[in-house]
Amino acid sequence: MTIPGYVKRVREKTPVPRQRSASAEQLSPVAALVRRHDRDRFQTALFAPAAHREALFALYAFNYEIARVRESVSQPTLRHIRLEWWRENVAAAYATGPARRHPVIEALTTVIRRVELTRTHFDRLIDARKADLDDDPPATLAVLEDYAEDTSSALIYLALEALGVREPAAREAGHHIGIAYALAGLLRALQLRMAAGRPVIPVEIAARNGVDLEDILNRRGSAALRAAVGEVAATADAHLRAARGARHAIPRAALPALLPAVVADRSLRRLNRAGWDPFDPGLAHPDPLQSWRLAAAALRRRF
Repeated sequence: MTIPGYVKRVREKTPVPRQRSASAEQLSPVAALVRRHDRDRFQTALFAPAAHREALFALYAFNYEIARVRESVSQPTLRHIRLEWWRENVAAAYATGPARRHPVIEALTTVIRRVELTRTHFDRLIDARKADLDDDPPATLAVLEDYAEDTSSALIYLALEALGVREPAAREAGHHIGIAYALAGLLRALQLRMAAGRPVIPVEIAARNGVDLEDILNRRGSAALRAAVGEVAATADAHLRAARGARHAIPRAALPALLPAVVADRSLRRLNRAGWDPFDPGLAHPDPLQSWRLAAAALRRRF
């Protein structure tokens, strides 16, 4: 089957229409939320069987909600309270009472009660978002990798479980892909995060390369900054290679949860071509061929 034919088949199997004007009528609230705010994961979820898609959308919508707490809540104390509010609602979903009337919570509760999802993954996701409430940069690359594991890999673990995949090889791949995807995404959003007071480059790497934070704030792609970005990118690439090393042992059903590897790989390639300059104008636009790249990967059963 050709790639265009495969994309056509996926579109025919999904309730998502081609025209945005019709989406409000056919998408569930969580699917619409993910489509609007998390383009990458929305596109990867479309390659899951229709019976599992809503579970993925519920997980990704939950992830979006906790990831935006810093931006959506102005008071620092209220940000912590908001994260605990999400924790309480996850705990309630594992109980037997009625779900709070909230589109994401209702959808998430349905998934949790239908699928045996590991609760500690939700706790890790929420705990990790507390780091977003601080202004201090990560001290070391290892600290940044731990943050990526907790905010991204943990979500992949839940997605794998929602797809019915629990093989150790798939989880190991999810560990590496989650870190790679998060690191690539942080580099892509480096300037925006700095402007919001959320540093990305670890202190040890910035110091070793002589990075001037003013260069980042003023969008100056200095040699020092490019070297630092290159170090973080190399780590992300190493995680991608580690994930692909055991590709033959991973069931096909895991693929929709692991397709973010394709997005991360493309982001790193574009950054490489830009000489590791995160402010290169060519990086400002999303990859217009991303859905085709995902389709090609799905067709070949690769990530």
